[in-house]
Amino acid sequence: MFATVIADSGIAAFTFGFLALIIWIAIAFWPARVAGRKGHSFFLYFIFNLIFFPLALIMAYVVNDRTL
Repeated sequence: MFATVIADSGIAAFTFGFLALIIWIAIAFWPARVAGRKGHSFFLYFIFNLIFFPLALIMAYVVNDRTL
C-alpha cells in the first residue's frame, strides 16, 4: 500500500511539473511576439524570456520600434 502512495504522488508531481513547463513555454511567446512585431529578434527575446520573464516583458514593450 505504501508503494502505491509513493507511485501515485510521483505521477502527480511529474504531471504537474510537465504542465507547468508547458505553460511557462507558452507564456514565453508573449514578449517574444511583441518584440518580433517591433523588428527585434523573436528567437533571442524568447530565450531571454525563458530566463527572465518579468524583465523581458517590460523590455519588449519599452524598446524602440524598428519597423518604422
